[in-house]
Amino acid sequence: MKWKKIGDILVLDKYDDSANFEQLAKMHNVKSIIKIDRIHGQKREPKMELLYGSETETINKENKCLFKLDLSKVMWSKGNNNERIRIAGLVEENETVIDMFAGIGYFSIPIGKFSNAKEIISTEINPNSFHFLKENIRLNKIGNITPILGDNRDIVPNYSADRIIMGYVKTTHHFLDVAIGSLNKNGIIHYHETVPDKLIETRPIKRVREAANGRSVELLNIQKIKRYAPGVMHIVADVQFD
Repeated sequence: MKWKKIGDILVLDKYDDSANFEQLAKMHNVKSIIKIDRIHGQKREPKMELLYGSETETINKENKCLFKLDLSKVMWSKGNNNERIRIAGLVEENETVIDMFAGIGYFSIPIGKFSNAKEIISTEINPNSFHFLKENIRLNKIGNITPILGDNRDIVPNYSADRIIMGYVKTTHHFLDVAIGSLNKNGIIHYHETVPDKLIETRPIKRVREAANGRSVELLNIQKIKRYAPGVMHIVADVQFD
């Protein structure tokens, strides 16, 4: 049986028919047990099965940050916790940051809590995620996050930033032109991609350069986040533009 604990909810990846959910709940001190079959669509909505209990809303604590969420409505990626705190540590004094695909504040909240960013502009298209983004800004008592509901293509061109986080996978490259167009000189983009192992060193930077619109590009780092599928890795490329 594979599982992870998010707040006081147990999420099972696999289980057998003999599983005693009430006993499992007591063992792990949780109020509910769920199984998430998949995350689908641009809004990253979960398809979920409630196995025990009745509540799907919880508060998860990570890196001294609080994240309120409803696991029947929004996703939580537990494998990205080191990356979230890594990015917060990279943000420099007085930077303006755009957090595209902000979700419930996975990156925005740690940046707001642990850096001296001037402003964090957090964009999210899913109304449910946006609701919890605002809740988490309040919960963590952060005053420099500006949450905006809507499509990145409509929102991001209205702003400019020193650092842009593209914490999404599968179709992230379709938004590179928007991000690059709003990036200040010498700015940095943290570009996430799911990529076959044999293309890790080539495809992400190739896609970035193709979208660069004449700007020079320097690859600072490729960070491996987690295994996404057999032979496929979730990575983030830290890229600086002139």
